[in-house]
Amino acid sequence: MTRIGVITFPGTLDDTDAAEAVRIAGAQPVAIWHGGESLADVDALILPGGFSYGDYLRCGAIARFARVMSAVVEAASAGLPVLGICNGFQILCEAHLLPGALIRNESLHFVCRDQRLRVESTTTAWTGAFRVGEEITIPVKNGEGCYVADEDTLDRLEGQGRVVFRYVGGNPNGSRRDIAGVTNEHGNVVGLMPHPEHAVEELTGPSTDGLRLLASVIDTVAGGVSGRLSDGLSGRVSA
Repeated sequence: MTRIGVITFPGTLDDTDAAEAVRIAGAQPVAIWHGGESLADVDALILPGGFSYGDYLRCGAIARFARVMSAVVEAASAGLPVLGICNGFQILCEAHLLPGALIRNESLHFVCRDQRLRVESTTTAWTGAFRVGEEITIPVKNGEGCYVADEDTLDRLEGQGRVVFRYVGGNPNGSRRDIAGVTNEHGNVVGLMPHPEHAVEELTGPSTDGLRLLASVIDTVAGGVSGRLSDGLSGRVSA
């Protein structure tokens, strides 16, 4: 069974939801504590949402120096699939695993709503179960979700097909070019502001579209994704 690690930092809120989403998808969630040095022999990794260290400096800026992050950076560089959701996205940017930064919402208000997204890339470890151009619905809830980068970086992301999700039907936070999620050069690390773990059950979510991110990575681990992804994706990483 695919083992997907879920990291908990002080202030993480959605680790339990992420673990439950992993279970529903048919994989085994593995709890990982921020103060540890090992990723517990996992096949993939999720950095869930919340307010790590209270967002007292910048969102994700303190968590970036947590002990476990050395192992995360090493494993991600070796090809381990890593997904950062909301605060997890912020942490990945602060750790320089993804380009750009997340700043205060343009409206200066916290936003919580069901959000339509357009899938822009299906060549990542986390999006192989989608179709390019497909529109999905995933909840968004953030106060500092405005994705920014300089124009050269934005042009490079667009040109290399590294914009993974884009907001449609209204931009909830002012993100440049309506960007909701991006990936690294190899396609194994993905960050997005919306919360796929809150769209996994018909009873509680606006859709079950979030399950397909997990189905995608399970397929990746089984060897279903090729091309841009490194050979290291199909093996477990123990760091």
